[in-house]
Amino acid sequence: MVRKLQDIIELAKSKPKKKLITVWANDVHTIEAVYEAVNRGIVEAILTGVKEKIEKACTDLKIDVQRFEIIEQPDAVGAGLFCCDMVNQGKAHLIMKGTISTDDYMRCLLNKERGLLEQGSLLSHISVIETPGYHKLLIIGDVAVIPSPSVDQKEKILTYLINTAHKLGIDEPLVALIGPSEKLSSKITSSVDAVELVNRAAKGVFPKSFIAGPMGFDLAIDKESVEIKEYKNPVGGNADVLLFPNIESGNVFYKTTTKFLKAELGAIVVGCKVPAVLSSRGDSSLTKLYSIALAAVTTEE
Repeated sequence: MVRKLQDIIELAKSKPKKKLITVWANDVHTIEAVYEAVNRGIVEAILTGVKEKIEKACTDLKIDVQRFEIIEQPDAVGAGLFCCDMVNQGKAHLIMKGTISTDDYMRCLLNKERGLLEQGSLLSHISVIETPGYHKLLIIGDVAVIPSPSVDQKEKILTYLINTAHKLGIDEPLVALIGPSEKLSSKITSSVDAVELVNRAAKGVFPKSFIAGPMGFDLAIDKESVEIKEYKNPVGGNADVLLFPNIESGNVFYKTTTKFLKAELGAIVVGCKVPAVLSSRGDSSLTKLYSIALAAVTTEE
């Protein structure tokens, strides 16, 4: 079982090497991260974008441009659709966002003719966060794609989160359904949904896991709060997975941990034919490396 983001890199190195294609890879952070993933034996890489810019970035970074296959794509959206074509043709196992905007990247993934959305699937964002003060990684969602998920959408998101935990070696992840309180309130949607999801878990709907909620964030991650409130549940203070009730709560948590607490993370979009690396254009090369490793670990063999 992994306990640090660095462990995900080591796990990815132990698996068969994947072919990564990067959309509009004209920036130094993307190229530096992909180069590091290539050097560590995690992936082979195709970079699409403006060849002149890619070569200049490699020169600035003192990177051997021969370590990549570079395919000229003068337009960001055209590059995104081309990369989707390569995945659909089986010529790439992972796709990664470069400097293309998130909106354009997502539109390419969702394109009806050339995109990567699996029939009956739901695109969802998963982050794996290593934060000071917590004793293991947190697998969280959805903080970036689904604004106000219905209970059925939460079921799919939760299944993705649990499957990710399994891929990281957590046999029976402890799942907290986050809300404002552990007390049931019929006036709070997250509370009602949590009860329904726990009932579905009891019927065997989810992969192997232990699911509890509704649960305040303090009870999910803080053992002292668990003791003070006398909360009797194995998830209390020891959660592996956090399901947030909506994008507002999840996104605020995500940005608070990364900006205030300087947490590090890897992030992907699931629900496509292959994992899709989705990191901000401003993210560090290390964050992007962790995201590539997470994608490589979670893809099908």
